[in-house]
Amino acid sequence: MVGILVVVALLAFGLGLISDRFLLKRLGLNRQADARAEAERLRIEAKHEIETETRERVVALESELARRRTDFEREQTESSKQLGRARRKLERRQEKIKRRSRSLGEREDVLIKATEAVDALRTEAEQQRQLGSSLYDQAQSLIERARSKTEEADENAALIEAQRASLAEKQNRLSELVDEHVRKLENVAGLTQAEALEILKNHLASEARLEAAAHVKEIRDEARQRAAKQAKKVLLTTIQRTAATHAIENTVSIVNLDSDDMKGRIIGREGRNIRAFEALTGVEVIVDDTPEAVILSAFDPVRREAARISLTRLIQDGRIHPARIEEIVTKVQSEMDDEIVETGERAVIDLNLHGLHPELIRMVGRMRYRTSFGQNLLSHSMETARIASIMAAEIGLDATKARRAGLLHDIGKVSEDPIESPHALVGMELCNRYKEVPEICNAVGAHHDEIEMTTLLAPVVQAADAVSGARPGARREALEAYIRRLEKLEKLAASFDGVERVYAIQAGREIRVIVNHNLVSDARADLLASDVAKKIQSNLQFPGQIKVTVIREVRAISYAR
Repeated sequence: MVGILVVVALLAFGLGLISDRFLLKRLGLNRQADARAEAERLRIEAKHEIETETRERVVALESELARRRTDFEREQTESSKQLGRARRKLERRQEKIKRRSRSLGEREDVLIKATEAVDALRTEAEQQRQLGSSLYDQAQSLIERARSKTEEADENAALIEAQRASLAEKQNRLSELVDEHVRKLENVAGLTQAEALEILKNHLASEARLEAAAHVKEIRDEARQRAAKQAKKVLLTTIQRTAATHAIENTVSIVNLDSDDMKGRIIGREGRNIRAFEALTGVEVIVDDTPEAVILSAFDPVRREAARISLTRLIQDGRIHPARIEEIVTKVQSEMDDEIVETGERAVIDLNLHGLHPELIRMVGRMRYRTSFGQNLLSHSMETARIASIMAAEIGLDATKARRAGLLHDIGKVSEDPIESPHALVGMELCNRYKEVPEICNAVGAHHDEIEMTTLLAPVVQAADAVSGARPGARREALEAYIRRLEKLEKLAASFDGVERVYAIQAGREIRVIVNHNLVSDARADLLASDVAKKIQSNLQFPGQIKVTVIREVRAISYAR
C-alpha cells in the first residue's frame, strides 16, 4: 500500500513538474510574442517617424536649394551684366586709347617736322644775318675804296689825255710792224694768210667737237638729274600696268565651268547678276566664246583673288542672284582679310622678327598676291631678307635689322594709297609712320638710289635685292628668250666702230662696252654710250631700263731683261 502511494506521489510530482514546465514555456512564448509584437510596433513607429522627418528635411533642403539656386542665378545674371558693361567700357576705352595714340603719333610727326623746319629756318636766318653783316662790311670797304679811286681818277684824268695821243701814235706804228711781220711769216712758212686761216679753222673745229661732246655730257647729266624722279615714276607705272609680256598673266584669272550653260546664270536676267558681281568686287568679268571658262580681269591681285573664290563658290552653290552674290562676296572678303594677316604673321615668324606693326604685317601678307616681272613679291622679299641677313652677318652688321629691312624694302608696292612717288620712297614713309628705326627707313628708301644712303645697311639691302631679282630664273622668262635677248644686246653694242668686247651683265640690265683706246677718245666714249643706248631703245623691247657703260682703258707695257 505504501509502495502504491509512493508511486502515486512520484507520478503526481512528475505530472506537476511537466505541467509546470509546459505552463512556464507557454507563458515565456506568449511574453516573447508580445515583446516581438511590441518591438515590431516600435520599429514601425520609429520608421514612420524617420520617414516623416526625412521627408520634412528633404522638402526643407529642396526649398533652401531652390532659394539658393535662384539667388545664385540672380547674382550670376547681375555679374554677367556688370561684366558686359565693364567689357564694353573697356573696349570703348581701348578704342579711345588707340585713337589718341594715332592722334599723338600724327601730332608727334607734325611736331618733329615743325621742329626741323624751325631749326632749318633758324639756321638759315643765322646764315643770312652773318651774310648780311659780311656784305655790310664789304659795302663800307667798297665805299671807302671808291672815294679814294675817285680822287685818283681826278688826278689821272690829265695823264690819260696825254697818254691817249701817245697811244694813237703807237697804234699806227704797231699796224706797220704787224704788216711787216705777216709778210715775213708768209715768206718763212711758205703759206698765205688764207691758207693759214684754213688750217686754224680745221684745228678749231676739232677742238669745238670735243668741247661740244663735253657740253652734251653736262646737259645730259643735268637733264637726267632733273628728270630722274619723273622717269622713275613713269617706268614704275609702265612696268606695273602695261608690260605686254606680263600684264595678261598677272592681271587675269580664269574660272573653269562645268558647262557653257552656267554662263547664262552668271550673266543673269538682263545682266543683273554680272553687274552686281562687278560692282561688289571691282573686277571685270569677261564672258566670251572661250569654252567652259569665264575670265576675271583686274590690276589689283587681292580683289581678283577674292572675286575668283567668290565666283567659284557661287558656281558650286548654284544659287546665283544679287542677294546671294553680296553675301558670298562679303564673306570671302572677310576671309581674305584674315588670310592676309595670317600670311603676314607666318612670314614674320619664319624670319624670326618681332615687334612689327600690325599694319605692316597686313601689308606683308598682301605681298603674296602681288607680282613684279612675274616674280612673287612675298617670296622675293623673304629671299631678299635672308640674303641681306647673310651678307650683314659676314661684314659684322646687325643681321636682324638687315632681315627686317629686306622684308620691308618693297612694302611701298602694296600701299593702298595712290602711288605718286617711287615705291621705295612710299615704303620709307610707311616705315616712318609705323615707327621703324631710321636705319631701316633709310635702307628701304635708298635701295633704288632715290635718296642718299646714310648707313651701311642700305647698300646691303640694295645688293640683296639685286641678287634676288636679277639672277636668271628668278623671274618668269623662258630661258631661250632670255639668252636670245642677251645675245642681241651684245650684238647691237658690238656693231659700233672701235668696240672690242661687249658683256651683258645683271640679267640684261647692264651692258659693259670695252673700246680700243687708240680709236675712241674720252669725249667720244661718252657719245658712244649715248648712241648705244639709243640703238638699244629703238631696236629692242625690254621692261625697266638698261645701263650702258663704256670702258676705255690705256695700258702701258714694258719688259725688264
